[in-house]
Amino acid sequence: MNAIPQAVTLTPETSAAARTARWTIAEIEALYQLPLMDLIYRAQQVHRENFNANEIQRSTLLSVKTGGCSEDCGYCSQAARYSTGTEREALLPLDEVIAAAQAAKDKGASRFCMGAAWRGPKDKDLAKVTEMVRAVKALGLQTCVTLGMLKEGQAEELKEAGLDYYNHNLDTDASFYGQVITTHKHADRIDTLGQVREAGLKVCSGGIIGMGEARRNRAALIAQLANLNPPPESVPINNLVPIPGTPMADVAPIDHFEFVRTIAAARISMPASFVRLSAGRQAMPEELQALCFLAGANSIFYGDKLLTTGNPEADRDEALFEKLGLRPI
Repeated sequence: MNAIPQAVTLTPETSAAARTARWTIAEIEALYQLPLMDLIYRAQQVHRENFNANEIQRSTLLSVKTGGCSEDCGYCSQAARYSTGTEREALLPLDEVIAAAQAAKDKGASRFCMGAAWRGPKDKDLAKVTEMVRAVKALGLQTCVTLGMLKEGQAEELKEAGLDYYNHNLDTDASFYGQVITTHKHADRIDTLGQVREAGLKVCSGGIIGMGEARRNRAALIAQLANLNPPPESVPINNLVPIPGTPMADVAPIDHFEFVRTIAAARISMPASFVRLSAGRQAMPEELQALCFLAGANSIFYGDKLLTTGNPEADRDEALFEKLGLRPI
């Protein structure tokens, strides 16, 4: 099994490039099979070697273009082919985006993420998004966008506008991918991540747990993320939120401890990445969230809504962080 660095402290800026070890699926599966207390203890050790254990990064996510997506992602309320009640909306005007970003900053967010329901942005749409990036950056916030698959040159345009992070989740491992999405390939996502890296942008990429996949699929997803060169600086781990009208509306929920094991495996295999406790947190009791933070999660989406699904209110999060002694980064 991969050795854990014992005497090296890595900063978020230098950490991803510093790890060269590669993880096999079997090694990640072995982490899952550890007694839970041993796994959490190991994850907490890794966490403390790379981060302040009592600090948490807060991001706010805004849907700048909702609904009408041509993709068939089986979990998504924004796919045009599913009847989910999500209406197709136009791109938000710039002043609304700026107002939302300022409100997020005032509530303590340090990063503002903008998502658009596209297979990929058209050039005319990208020009409007780069305006948003410049405006949000001017507020003193880190910037992130998730726009789907990129064409040649688009990542460079985003970089020039001041974008910090590009989010493009792998969602699940390559072998299970076809059971979730058929309108594009897993390799297409890897290609977009490559373009993002070549443009000098930081990567935000993770997955969704609880879509009916096996533990081996979860282990393979973590291995794929950890073996990106370098690994993503941010790794969102989402717990499926079943959306009525989607093919995954009736998928049985994943065991809580299995979800915690996934957080811990991500922390151990990607020691200096921010591991974000993402979608599904609204339904999690405080005790489960605390266990995820103990297992190495040190980032959340902050605010009462993600793209189209609910999220804990800021006041509720503040109360939890006060109980746990967690401070914002």
